[in-house]
Amino acid sequence: MARTYRLTFVLRLVNIFAILLLRAGVKIGTTCLLMVRGRKTGQLHTIAVTLVEQEGRRWLVAPYGAVNWVHNARAAEHVMLSRGRHTETVELLELGAADAAPILQHYLKRIPVVRPFFDVTVRSSLEAFEREAPRHPVFLIVERSKQ
Repeated sequence: MARTYRLTFVLRLVNIFAILLLRAGVKIGTTCLLMVRGRKTGQLHTIAVTLVEQEGRRWLVAPYGAVNWVHNARAAEHVMLSRGRHTETVELLELGAADAAPILQHYLKRIPVVRPFFDVTVRSSLEAFEREAPRHPVFLIVERSKQ
């Protein structure tokens, strides 16, 4: 059974540290900052996220399920991705389960820290990932404009 994500004090500190590093321009793999307006408050929220990059395309995976940033991204017309001084405004297109399955499989192979939050393993079939996909939204990143 997959674990449920809980934002503890230690995880908050790790997130703050990662955000500070990314704002300073430190490259941490494919991790960048996601900035999205709150669906209720309109306040800008920033979170560190790890992208999946393959064959010139990029995806954003929600390894902990439909958490707040996912709800905000679904409601937003666009979001911003940032690393250092480079910021781009993009649109997110949510994928269906069949399209999300191979992205989730690739993500799970690359990011071991999120494995406890999935009911599949890196060796699971694509069909198993398709069944898992509704619990972990996947978004295709579509370039909109660069700043």
